Order: sequence, then structure tokens, then C-alpha cells
Amino acid sequence: MVGLAAVLLLTGCGGAGTATTTSAQPGKTIFVAALGDSITAGSPGFDPSRVRAKLLGFGQDPQSQWEYWAQRSDPRLRFRNCGVFGERTDEIALRLVACQRGADVLVVQGGIDDIVQGRPVAGAARNLRSMVERGKKLGLRVEVADVLPWNNGYPEAAPKIVALNRLIHAFARAEHVRVLPFYATLDDPQSPGRMEGPWTADGDHPSVAGYRRLGELAFRLP
Repeated sequence: MVGLAAVLLLTGCGGAGTATTTSAQPGKTIFVAALGDSITAGSPGFDPSRVRAKLLGFGQDPQSQWEYWAQRSDPRLRFRNCGVFGERTDEIALRLVACQRGADVLVVQGGIDDIVQGRPVAGAARNLRSMVERGKKLGLRVEVADVLPWNNGYPEAAPKIVALNRLIHAFARAEHVRVLPFYATLDDPQSPGRMEGPWTADGDHPSVAGYRRLGELAFRLP
């Protein structure tokens, strides 16, 4: 793990500040643009923008990213981390073109901040679907992540998350794209609707162990 952390590089990600990328074998690289909110960014243990990390008090542990663990499992992968803390789906969509430049695969993630800010889940689903459609039109292989359980918002937010995830799975079937099962990967079978204790750092975001599960178990190339 130390060796992988040592090869992490910081590069620009359009309007999203900086991004984390990893090296892979020449000629075998699959470039993945990860577009989303704090779950993509790696909060609270990591943020791809050092300026934002300092302002928000976040750490700089590269292992606090699902992308880190996905790349560790498959060295062909190289990621651009375009996650921005606190953004709704409409805000995330504005960064799609800048984020996807040069990528082979686009991962779309978001929706919890729409729920936090009282936005309708139908609108969040439309925004996510439009990003999927845009990515496909740009010639990318596209995947979309569903929304994680939110411990600190339980029980009020739980039915909204379930409703949004149903919409995500429905449009993904229609668009013939794969859903990354973030929700099921971290959901506590003993307390459905919440992340299991060791897999969350603060009740809002995954821990390093949680991000590891997402990267190793939930992410698969389309």
C-alpha cells in the first residue's frame, strides 16, 4: 500500500480543482473519470483539492478514496478524481465536460446533497440520467453509483434514499449502463438504512475500510 501511495500524482481536473491519478502499465491504461460529490472525493480523510481539504479540515490520506482501492485491485486503471464536497447533482453536471477529457470510462455519482438540501429525488434522478446520457454521447463507457445509506440522516432521509436509488436503477436499465452498488456494499444488514459501524468515519461518509469495500467490491469496469 505504501508503494501505491507513493505513485499518486496531482493533476488538474478542469473546474474541479486538483485530481488524484495513478500510474499504470504503458499501453494497458484504462483512464476513468470519477465525477461526483464528497463520496467520490474521499471525505473526510481525503479531498483531491489541497486548498479545499485545508479549508474543510479534511485529511490527505489517499487510501480514503474508493478509486485508490479500485486501482490497487486492477493496475490497468488510472483515475481522475473529480469529487467536490457538498455539491448537488445539478452542480456536479456542470463539471462533466472538464472532468471527462481524455477518459475511457465515466463514473457518475451524486444525489445525497440534493436530499440534504430538500430537493426532490425525481429532479436528482433526472440530473444523474442526463449525465449518463451526456457521457454516452461523448463516446464514453459510463457507470452510475447509487446513493449510500446516511446514518446521521436516519430515519428521515432513509425512504428518500431508497426512492432515489430505485429511480437510478430504473434509468440505468433503460440506458443499459451498470449501477455500482454503493448502497448494498456498505448497508448494515443488522440495521438496514445505515452504514455498518466500521465502514463509516463520521456517519456521513465512509471510513478507509468503507472506501476499500467500495473500490474492491462495488466498482467493476463496464
